[in-house]
Amino acid sequence: MTDVAIVGASMTQFGRREGEWIRDLLAQAGEQCLEDANVAPHELDHLYVSNMASGELEGQTGVPNMLAHDLAAIPAYTQRIDQTSSSGGAGVYAAWQSIASGASDVTLLVGGEKMTHRSTAEATDVIASLTHPVEYKQGVTLPSFAGLTARLYLDTYDAPRESLAKVAVKNHRNGVDNPHAQFRKEIDVETALDSPVVADPLRLYDFCPITDGSAALLFCSVEDAEARGEPYVRVTGIGGATDTHVVHERADPTTMGAVVESSEQAYAMADCGPEDVDVAELHDMFTILEFLQSEDLGFFEKGEAWKAVEEGVTDRDGDLPINTSGGLKSKGHPLGASGVAQVYELVQQLRGEAGPRQVDCEVGLACNVGGFGNCVTTTILEAER
Repeated sequence: MTDVAIVGASMTQFGRREGEWIRDLLAQAGEQCLEDANVAPHELDHLYVSNMASGELEGQTGVPNMLAHDLAAIPAYTQRIDQTSSSGGAGVYAAWQSIASGASDVTLLVGGEKMTHRSTAEATDVIASLTHPVEYKQGVTLPSFAGLTARLYLDTYDAPRESLAKVAVKNHRNGVDNPHAQFRKEIDVETALDSPVVADPLRLYDFCPITDGSAALLFCSVEDAEARGEPYVRVTGIGGATDTHVVHERADPTTMGAVVESSEQAYAMADCGPEDVDVAELHDMFTILEFLQSEDLGFFEKGEAWKAVEEGVTDRDGDLPINTSGGLKSKGHPLGASGVAQVYELVQQLRGEAGPRQVDCEVGLACNVGGFGNCVTTTILEAER
């Protein structure tokens, strides 16, 4: 199996992109990534697009073919990757596979979504369509799952409600220093706790926004990366897994089995453990998910993540910085782009190019979650040695 490197990374501005559509967003990130890697479009063998719902949200399908045309990447093989809100992570997995297997020498992955032109109700309904039809008929949405799970977690582990608010405060603080983030404004615990209830006990500031944006990564072999002489990071571990579609079938809703399984695969491949991770990007679509993932990834014991947040362990200057980018909470969550943008942040960190967000790191981990833990990809990256 070929060792895989990422030699280029880009991310557009996340937020409300008036007058720009999925085609525009994907092309922007793709062009920037090729420039970052110093790779010409004609060198691409494979071109993947991570995208959940351009057809439902914008009425636009065939986006990989369109992007190949716009980037002048013809005749590269193209494919759309859809794995709901973990489409970006699934795209990372597909791009890694293409290089590791030898099927491609140079692969470009671009993830993106255009969402803000639709109302909150319309966008929420599109996202809710990923739930099981039995649950969907009862009006179940991902925010309702989050509220129920948050209540169970707080009651089971005697965690204070303020601990969830502190996740939002931390991630908003990190987002201030991310020039691409949708929200670059600090908040305090009182503001978070006084915001409107969405799904008790979760309030407005416990949820990520609806977002437009895109991000891209350029993959090749480590041997090729070294020959090119460009800065790169290694993909040393990656794993993917699926959990039950119906959430109430899980033995413990506070455990995300696909996070556990995918991380075990990634750790084994990378020959490392959670204790070796220096910085992590987690899928905080809701604040409670940062607790659940950080425990299921092995960073903290079950029921202990809230204490780590209270103690500042996950702060940017803590022992294990989590979501230095601002996370989905502050950076934004354009569905197909989020998993790609998580890896973009780690590439910036591991190359020492994160500016005021920079932390001391050699190993980074990204966990991209689809639905409410229905499907998960975990990726481990290491700095060039």
